Amino acid sequence: MKCALVTGGSRGIGRAICLKLASETSYHILINCQSNTAAAEEVAAEIKGMGKTAEILQFNVSDAADTSAALTQWQESNPEAVVEVIVNNAGIARDGLFMWMSSDDWNNVINTSLNGFYNVTSFFMQKMLRNKYGRIVNMVSVSGVKGTAGQVNYSAAKGGVVAATKALAQEVAKRNITVNAVAPGFIRTDMTGELNEAELIKMIPANRFGEAEEIADLVSFLVSRKAGYITGEVININGGIYS
Repeated sequence: MKCALVTGGSRGIGRAICLKLASETSYHILINCQSNTAAAEEVAAEIKGMGKTAEILQFNVSDAADTSAALTQWQESNPEAVVEVIVNNAGIARDGLFMWMSSDDWNNVINTSLNGFYNVTSFFMQKMLRNKYGRIVNMVSVSGVKGTAGQVNYSAAKGGVVAATKALAQEVAKRNITVNAVAPGFIRTDMTGELNEAELIKMIPANRFGEAEEIADLVSFLVSRKAGYITGEVININGGIYS
């Protein structure tokens, strides 16, 4: 059984990626969520409605022990299963000016995006190297590439993942493992629901927010066999706001 794991897969971009990979690949989809199991169940049901397979893995990516325990238990229960694709999508935002930023808001954002990347990817790395095949896609952000005022913590977390992507890609390329990052701009999801869309689209050359499905299309390509010579890249998908 060949599997694709999507962290933060119950809502928004993660949900769109789970559905797209289910429809366009033969992978068994592993939907990670931290607490919103009801939403994850809906995604799994939708995938099963396509005639494909999926299951939910509940763990907190920012907690190394929780992540290791959940993944170990799953691997022991599925000894024949091989995770070929990892989409590190889980992330949180705690926006605010740096001068007033609490250490909790700093640490929680860094732990989820940056340490979450480490906790999940490191669990599977040796197995991928032995199998001589893998596709790792890290969801970053325009904030991690250009920096965004009011998001010093989020920019730092995503910028760290950008650098990690470039470094890891060089370590594992010989084993047919690609590591890429996708950097969305303003995408219409729950996370951007509070933003003033009418005001912000004035900054976007494409004159609109992106859709989660458009991100999922790019991820689906990057995890495919067609993208075998693309690695260490950060692909901006932002309607021209920054590239």
